[in-house]
Amino acid sequence: MEERDLAARFEENRSHLRGVAYRMLGSLAEADDAVQESWFRLSRADTGEVENFRGWLTTVVGRICLDMLRSRKTRAEEDLESPATDARAATAGKGDPEQESLFADSVGLALLVVLETLEPAERLAFVLHDLFSVPFEEIATIVGRSPDAARQLASRARRRVRGAPTLPEAELESQRGVVAAFLAALRSADLDGLLAVLDPELVVRGDFGRGISEVRGAANWAKGAVLGAHGAPFVEVAIVDGSFGLVFAPRGKKVVRALTFRFANGKVTSIEVIADRARLDQMEFAAPA
Repeated sequence: MEERDLAARFEENRSHLRGVAYRMLGSLAEADDAVQESWFRLSRADTGEVENFRGWLTTVVGRICLDMLRSRKTRAEEDLESPATDARAATAGKGDPEQESLFADSVGLALLVVLETLEPAERLAFVLHDLFSVPFEEIATIVGRSPDAARQLASRARRRVRGAPTLPEAELESQRGVVAAFLAALRSADLDGLLAVLDPELVVRGDFGRGISEVRGAANWAKGAVLGAHGAPFVEVAIVDGSFGLVFAPRGKKVVRALTFRFANGKVTSIEVIADRARLDQMEFAAPA
């Protein structure tokens, strides 16, 4: 196949590959790097006998993303052992915040948050099989395991993504509605809409790792919450420790703040805002169905 025809077929699949890579990496800049690397590999490969061109490219970009995830994990472990801050940290997170927000919203920020907690091989197996229908036989060749082992990786990831239900379905659905209305009011700076889902005697506690702060009264808290909701594009409804809450994860990375709620009579009676890293690392997050 001539290079021009090869490039044209690659461009036909670019958005698909970008979607795969973004779900694997949770970063638009890294996803674009992975897609570009897949083009380099395609341009050097003999694809004359490739029957499923999209499937071949999906496998290639999956393998690239797996290598990137493993490298990221290794760097994180090295950074824990070294107090030095290198150039990677200085440039991390750069890019187009608006475009990143749109991508996170289209995928589901809660899903990205949970995917970030998976081991690289689990994440690949879940993303490729459950989201893009890649057969386990092909996934097995990427992770270097048997098809049955690849199936187990996806199964473990699926349990993490869905979480273990701790409340009756009807109660969870009621919570979902209240939390969704809460978030919609924040995003639209709708003070009346926010107050409508809050109990007048609301208690809000904040844990930022420096002791506990407390605000009492829905009216006292809601005005400041609406004014400070500029981070709402990176806030999403999620299941937090078994019940519905909110997570704040800029650009789909690790959760930096979580909100847990208590409910009574269809309203929020208390909120805990958790930003302490040690506590966040012990919490369990799942993506709503």
